[in-house]
Amino acid sequence: MKALILAGGAGTRLRPITHTRAKQLVPVANKPILYYGLEAIADAGIKQVGIVVGDTADEVMAAVGDGSEWGLVVTYLPQEAPLGLAHAVLIAREFLGQDDFVMYLGDNLLKQSLKDFVDRFEDDRLRARAPTLDAGHDSGPCAQILLKPVPDPHRFGVAELGADGSVIRLLEKPADPPSNLALVGVYLFDARIHDAVAAIEPSSRGELEITDAIQWLVDQGLRVRTEVLDGWWIDTGKLTPLLEANRLILETLERRVDGEVDGESDIDGRVVIEQGARVVRSRIRGPVVIGAGTTVADSFIGPFSAIGRRCVIDGSEVEHSVILDDCLVVGAGRLEDSLLGHHVEVKRSERRPKATRLMVGDHCSVDLQ
Repeated sequence: MKALILAGGAGTRLRPITHTRAKQLVPVANKPILYYGLEAIADAGIKQVGIVVGDTADEVMAAVGDGSEWGLVVTYLPQEAPLGLAHAVLIAREFLGQDDFVMYLGDNLLKQSLKDFVDRFEDDRLRARAPTLDAGHDSGPCAQILLKPVPDPHRFGVAELGADGSVIRLLEKPADPPSNLALVGVYLFDARIHDAVAAIEPSSRGELEITDAIQWLVDQGLRVRTEVLDGWWIDTGKLTPLLEANRLILETLERRVDGEVDGESDIDGRVVIEQGARVVRSRIRGPVVIGAGTTVADSFIGPFSAIGRRCVIDGSEVEHSVILDDCLVVGAGRLEDSLLGHHVEVKRSERRPKATRLMVGDHCSVDLQ
């Protein structure tokens, strides 16, 4: 089995962060989102990985390299424009050959083991190929989709299932969803998907939809296997889900203090302080991760916060936030539910009377309280 990771796309819902950075490389708990997918693929025993890249190809290639860090062999597949998930399969045809493959969206995070998902698909296909009295009547599933009940299914691809759990139809971002079962960004296919993506036409959005390709398989009488996800799944493409993903990952931390903590500081709970970080006259209440080379002085870092590398947090409070590398937060009062990009400065002037002074670029959101 091979893997196809989608790491193109403009990440418009995370602007302005993604004006200068691939959305798949935005960190969650101080690790790029894409790395979690690579780890899951390696854990599933897959070695050959194709990564579909777009405008941020150079950045993704620099971050992932040849894949050897994860025991993978990576091939990069340029996509001239984000023309749909099925289009990614179309351009990966030569790389994929006749092999089964998992398609993984590079900005998704899920709790369930990818290995279990892959194993059940392959086991079902092996049983179908075993010599039995029914041999020839079932070639096994040609695809497997993972589903999750969501409160806002109109934002996703949605599946309508029959009473026996079989797929009746799939719709992409329907105005009137037939169910609340959203397609999670992990799919498994055999080589028959190539016929499907070659047969479909672009949707009204001008994209080749993977839901249309899977629907084509269903219409041909082929079996599409379904599973409903047990644990959490998060599409990290917007601020609130990204902060929620950060919270969920931080919940799994094990306490580790490799940096310096002075005697006037208090470290409480599951806190990771990387080597080279310093905590001075401050209180850290986990789960929290503080990156290498960061200094926290006269501050409070509250639960579910991830502070990047080489930051300075001085005279401030930070809670339920993600702060990327090389940020300066000085005398800022309290930051909560916030996402700061690289090289951001947040500081409060000593001028009186106090006023808000902003320099804000395109696609920013400012919430003054």
